[in-house]
Amino acid sequence: MSTELVEARKEQVAELLDPLKSEPALIDLVHGRLVEAISIGRLPPGMRLTQGRVAELLDVSRQPVSHALQVLKHQGLVVQHGRKGLAVVPLDGKQIWHLYQVREVLDGLAARLAAFRVAEGGAQPAELDALKAALDTGAALPSHANTIEMVRADVAFHRAMHDLSGNHEIARTVSEQWPQFMRSMAVVLDEPDHRSLIWEEHAAIAAPVLAGDADLAEARSKEHARRAGEETRERIDRMNVGQDANE
Repeated sequence: MSTELVEARKEQVAELLDPLKSEPALIDLVHGRLVEAISIGRLPPGMRLTQGRVAELLDVSRQPVSHALQVLKHQGLVVQHGRKGLAVVPLDGKQIWHLYQVREVLDGLAARLAAFRVAEGGAQPAELDALKAALDTGAALPSHANTIEMVRADVAFHRAMHDLSGNHEIARTVSEQWPQFMRSMAVVLDEPDHRSLIWEEHAAIAAPVLAGDADLAEARSKEHARRAGEETRERIDRMNVGQDANE
């Protein structure tokens, strides 16, 4: 094929499809950074966010910031504030509690299915290693570790359990709400004394899963989510009452 013909065909394709750019990856990076900042309170409830200010802080252009902020708005992490800006949404204890009620069912199912797969020999070595690694990583974090490190480890454990279940719809259903859960986790994990309890409960869930005991795995997983939801709601409500009293 002649060089002229090759170039002609390239031009025809170029008219149909625009070249791919790295912009989507940058949007994800901006979104992830904002989610983490909101989760640990670096961007506190009520803080106003504008495209220009966020772009300046992250040293990026406004376009990926604009897209990332719209994703945050869709996820309920920010709301419209005035004509040109957005503001970080306050934590809603009742909403978080409702989300944990859904998690209770899904996490219980994930633990049950994961234990079934282990008992039947269907669990993949990589999946088992991922769960064990997530558990070891979280348990090894010192009590003075950054809150975001604890949150990341917590998310990694539950994601590994969801993957081990073999039901990809569980992970897909929960994934959209991870930013909200990360915010609520940060409230609980901000207390060093509470961190060890969480990883003790994670270990108590993982043990029957790895032993193939579906009933016990499900029961412990559901109890973990139930307790976390109720306690987180109480803490958020107390926090909000305290903030209202100071205003």
